[in-house]
Amino acid sequence: MSLSIYGIDLAKHSFSIHGEDEQGKALTHKTITRSKVLSTFTNIPPAIVALAAKKARII
Repeated sequence: MSLSIYGIDLAKHSFSIHGEDEQGKALTHKTITRSKVLSTFTNIPPAIVALAAKKARII
C-alpha cells in the first residue's frame, strides 16, 4: 500500500491543499472552499494529513 501525504493550509473561507505520493510526486495542488473539504477527502485513499494555520494579523 502506498502512502500519500496531504498538507492543508487553513484560512477563514478557503483551504489550500497539496498532496504528494511517497516518491514526492505532486498528486494535487488546489484551493477549495470550506464546504468542499469533506467531499474532497472522502474521495481519496487513506493518507497522512497535516494542518497548518497562521495567526491572523489584526490591524
